[in-house]
Amino acid sequence: MLQKRVFDVFCSFIGLTLLFVPLVIILVVTSIDTKSFGVIAQTRIGLYAKKFKLFKFKTMKDDEFSNNYTTTINDPRVTKIGRFLRKTKLDELPQLWNVLIGDMSLVGPRPDVPGYADKLKGEDRIVLTVRPGITGPASLYFKNEETLLAKQNDPKRYNDEVIWPQKVKINRNYILEYSFKKDLMYIFKTII
Repeated sequence: MLQKRVFDVFCSFIGLTLLFVPLVIILVVTSIDTKSFGVIAQTRIGLYAKKFKLFKFKTMKDDEFSNNYTTTINDPRVTKIGRFLRKTKLDELPQLWNVLIGDMSLVGPRPDVPGYADKLKGEDRIVLTVRPGITGPASLYFKNEETLLAKQNDPKRYNDEVIWPQKVKINRNYILEYSFKKDLMYIFKTII
């Protein structure tokens, strides 16, 4: 996994350097749009079940959702600019900092909010033995998760009973069948 970590540090440093101006522009726009500082820090569960702060561009005026996993694209608190950032996944760019400092990896299971990782049992706890990622196979499989949840009568229940168990299975298989070549493929698929 040393190769993976070196790759993460190199790419996140280059990404933050090359994207510095766009990141500042998005920060200013989101700050104006939400009438507050344009980056939020959400508590997530990472490597070995340790809590860390995940950074995202703010997409809502009211950030009570910060630990709510079932926010949908139709949530009235999501701003117009926020919808664009979410749709294009640009709201995730500050996580390059999380990768650089070692809380996350470019590729891996998405980090869960407290209350989900605690539910992992038996073989599923393998998900906690790797750094969570900005992207990964489960993220790509559920790339339209917010739209899918918006169609449900009870988004939280659908997430808990359908989406989350599938993500755990996909992430477990990712770890058991890990290869650096697959990581590169996931990054490529995410970018395109």
